[in-house]
Amino acid sequence: MRVRLVVTFVLVALVSAVTATALAYRDARTAVLQRTQNTAVNDLRERVAVVAAGFDLPPDQRSLSRFAAEVSEGLGARIVVARHEDLSAVSDTYADTEGRVTAELRAAVRAGDGARFQRVEWRGEPYLVVGTPVTYADGDRRASGLEVFAITDLRAERDDTAALLDSVQEGIVPVVVAAALLALLAAGTVLRPVRKLGRATRELAAGDLGSRVAVRGHDELADLARTFNRTADALQSSDAELRAQEAKARRFVADVSHELRTPLAAMTMVATVLEEDADRLPADAARAARTVGAETARLSRLVEDLMEISRFDAGAVRLNASETDLADTVRASLALRGWTDRVTLRLPEGVRAVVDRRRIDVIVANLVGNALKHGAPPVTVTLAAPGGGRVVLEVADCGPGLPPEARERVFDRFYKADEARTRTAAAGHDGRGGGQGGEQGGGPAAGWEAGPGAGLDGGQGSGLGMAIALENARLHGGSIDVAPRPGGGALFTLVLPAAPRRTDEEGDR
Repeated sequence: MRVRLVVTFVLVALVSAVTATALAYRDARTAVLQRTQNTAVNDLRERVAVVAAGFDLPPDQRSLSRFAAEVSEGLGARIVVARHEDLSAVSDTYADTEGRVTAELRAAVRAGDGARFQRVEWRGEPYLVVGTPVTYADGDRRASGLEVFAITDLRAERDDTAALLDSVQEGIVPVVVAAALLALLAAGTVLRPVRKLGRATRELAAGDLGSRVAVRGHDELADLARTFNRTADALQSSDAELRAQEAKARRFVADVSHELRTPLAAMTMVATVLEEDADRLPADAARAARTVGAETARLSRLVEDLMEISRFDAGAVRLNASETDLADTVRASLALRGWTDRVTLRLPEGVRAVVDRRRIDVIVANLVGNALKHGAPPVTVTLAAPGGGRVVLEVADCGPGLPPEARERVFDRFYKADEARTRTAAAGHDGRGGGQGGEQGGGPAAGWEAGPGAGLDGGQGSGLGMAIALENARLHGGSIDVAPRPGGGALFTLVLPAAPRRTDEEGDR
């Protein structure tokens, strides 16, 4: 914008200077020529009137030549041509007048009763030729047949106007330079608040909601700055309110989850006793006891998942990372859940990374459990190290796969792709329905705090498993993506860096 403003100022100044120069040159040239031709006409009239008073007609060649010489002497030695019928005399016998006294001018003088003039170019030089007929007034005006022409050199006038044009042209350069300087000053005055506003806008977009612009003056830019500040104030106020509400919601979830742990522990013990004695109870009571045990276990896992999610939201998690053989970690996770015989493994040896083994176990349990529960065999787990400091774990099945809308929301919390499922079957970790680990029966999960490889997947039946798996991947600096598998089914891809990003966040409690 600065360049455009400067260029515009300079162009305007240049056009103005050129226009003013052209007008000044035209007016000066016209004034000079007008003054010269008026002087020439008046001088010729006066001189002819004086000389013609004692001139006898008809003249001979000698008297006509003397007449031309006398007129020339009174006009400052200008070249004078006198004509009478067929006679012609020139004050300067060596002067060439044929190219300067034109036939058009002679015809105009012969046909009129007053002075006529014409500017001509002769041999590249400008001349003014003035002609007038000699008339006598004796009652009425009558022509004498005598015509007089005076040739005036206009080279001095041409040089004067050219010198004026040169001086004006030389003044264009300082005018343009001054215009450029003024343009720079004006551009700085206009663009400085615009740059400050742009910088404040970028800071606001980067998350600095306290960014403001100093307001100076009462022009349009000042109004814009005030509007920006009011918008930033409203945005900061809304953000603070939303953050406060979000913090309250997180505290509420964490507090509720924490308060539920004690009664749930008691309920779990009671449910366990009832399940152990279910075989000695009537059929309906035994079925009720087993149902209470299963639902109590699901509720316990939901509470643990909510507490884990709240720790992620609060940023109160960190990695307990160490260098780990990923193939061994995957095998241990599958063996713990009894899935080894149901999964095709492609785990090359020597693929190592610095990871939190417990959190990798959670990710693997969620991905493989969902593939077993809601996909179709064969379920394939593939580990690879493609280079670039990355390791890749793929879990593929041959089931119906996920529709596009489900793939976009599969990692959302509590998202269910199949709303028609029952509550028990629809409590899965991804968009396909129930959670992994369901093949282990209704026994309670060991939870998120149990350490590496312990218990079930920790998200069975909560609808939070895939969200927690994604948070664990992000905590490592990685990601989880889902895509259609060629040939049918779903393909979940876990990408992890060989070494996790560092964090100074508070560790798990």
